[in-house]
Amino acid sequence: MSKTSKKVIISCAVTGATHVPSMSAYLPITPAQIRDQAIEAAEAGAAIIHLHARDPVDGRPTPDPAVFRQFVPDIAKATDAVINITTGGSTRMTLAERLAYPRLLQPEMCSLNMGSMNFSIHPVAAKITDWRYGWEKDYVEGMEDTIFKNTFSDIKQIMLELGAQGTRFEFECYDVSHLYNLAHFVEQGLVKAPFFIQAAFGILGGIGADPENMSVMRATADRLFGRENYHFSVLGAGRHQLSLVTMAAILGGNVRVGLEDSVYIAKGVKAESNAQQVRKIRHILEELSFDIATPAEAREMLGLKGGDKISP
Repeated sequence: MSKTSKKVIISCAVTGATHVPSMSAYLPITPAQIRDQAIEAAEAGAAIIHLHARDPVDGRPTPDPAVFRQFVPDIAKATDAVINITTGGSTRMTLAERLAYPRLLQPEMCSLNMGSMNFSIHPVAAKITDWRYGWEKDYVEGMEDTIFKNTFSDIKQIMLELGAQGTRFEFECYDVSHLYNLAHFVEQGLVKAPFFIQAAFGILGGIGADPENMSVMRATADRLFGRENYHFSVLGAGRHQLSLVTMAAILGGNVRVGLEDSVYIAKGVKAESNAQQVRKIRHILEELSFDIATPAEAREMLGLKGGDKISP
């Protein structure tokens, strides 16, 4: 591997579509909040900024390009971080809604969920007694009876349409089967190495947060793709975030943090910003003698087209 490939890429998922405002007063929901937290996270060391949008009035997930345009151009002007736009949106959105902004932006990178699945945090509803907005309770409880739809046809459409624009993907794999789904598309010639595989642990409906599962995912990816052909990254949901991503770096991988994945900075302590999580994992990694990849180095590692090729 090249020298730069040994550096650790820190991704930051700023707000997501799973957590609701009642879970944390620090979850960014307005365009200004998302913009400011994304810029601060980039300044703290995140080379990749993973972005969703929310309705500025009540914080519900939205695919509206007009909302994205209230913060993405500002982030692009203020930082050289890689802008990574979701194609997952939320479990309630249609594929056309999920693709609305990526089609316009033609970003360097988009997330791409690699299979349909149960995807839920519905047990959290029982722990919340004071809901900030009227939509939240039904949204969280409704996850118990909702499928996150990512069919082979959906995945193929995203690969073909956005791939033609030069967009590369953060392949979000929530279980071992998702790695095999990715291998299917590799065999079809729809995606080319180097692959950026984001292994997600601890989501109800996906693979558990047991450390042993990381070894299974890593070994399976090695067998399917060859370690020289992909970059492994890990996100840990909730309380598992920092321990699992630290383990990922020790195993030669990259890390993702952010309020999309966990609203905590320590046991029982809410993170006050995305940058706080970035600073903490950066400190841990540097104490372990890891070098942190800059955005330019991340672009080289992942074969991205460059921030000057997007249209914010």
